[in-house]
Amino acid sequence: MANIISGSCCCGDVEFILEDNFSNFFFCHCEQCRKLTGTAHASNLFTSPDNINWVNGADKIKRYDHPKRSFSKAFCENCGSGLPFLSQSGKSLIVPAGSLNGEPSIKLDAQIFCSEQAEWHKNGVQVAKVSGFPK
Repeated sequence: MANIISGSCCCGDVEFILEDNFSNFFFCHCEQCRKLTGTAHASNLFTSPDNINWVNGADKIKRYDHPKRSFSKAFCENCGSGLPFLSQSGKSLIVPAGSLNGEPSIKLDAQIFCSEQAEWHKNGVQVAKVSGFPK
């Protein structure tokens, strides 16, 4: 039996649990994922569509489906945090890794759409790493 891992939005209005049973883990650098996350890449885990139990706040989830392309985002209506959602095909539950309250056991499979990776991100991974704000 897989371990149970919990997740939530930043404000805590939405909470969920699921089995730590993921088939894939990708960093996606495509333009759409950058726009949807506001960051350098989406960090998405994939699991079976029924691998989730909404503990609290399912009614506070909003969803955006692009009208012409097959990508989506679910988020808390209060704080905007990304949340798990069923893919448009219905074949996978997509879980933003940052929505988890713990570490998944799966390791990253691949960075995808790297041809669209932002130059500022390529340069950014080379700079100094500090544990908090720089002094």
